[in-house]
Amino acid sequence: MIGIVYAGIAGVVISMQSLFNLRMSEKTSFWFTNTWVHGTGFLLSMILLWMLKDGSSIDKLTSVNKLYWLGGCMGAVIVFTVMKSVASLGPAYAIAILLASQLIATLAIETVGAFGAERIALSANRLIGIGVMIAGIVIFKLK
Repeated sequence: MIGIVYAGIAGVVISMQSLFNLRMSEKTSFWFTNTWVHGTGFLLSMILLWMLKDGSSIDKLTSVNKLYWLGGCMGAVIVFTVMKSVASLGPAYAIAILLASQLIATLAIETVGAFGAERIALSANRLIGIGVMIAGIVIFKLK
């Protein structure tokens, strides 16, 4: 149940952040906004790390697969591409496509067991679910 709550909160915050970032970039620039977003996120994360003292240390970073160090770089790409898609398509349509592409990518990752994900067999109900989602996006966009 808690996972559903967290996912719901993430969905709301991503939608809000997309619009906040777009509005900031209209007055500044895309890369300034991206830098601001990640800089303020870094500061908040450092404060929470310090306050919560979760046992992490820089020493543990060396045990992490170096490929996974690129998560922050991916975050910069995510913020940039979400801002561009929201500006081009509008918030609802852009986020709908984002969610569908996320689901398709995650399904592919789970199907092959990439990046340490548990391997889950591809099934008809998963493919039908993605098809329904894509059909929903098409219907949503019809005028």
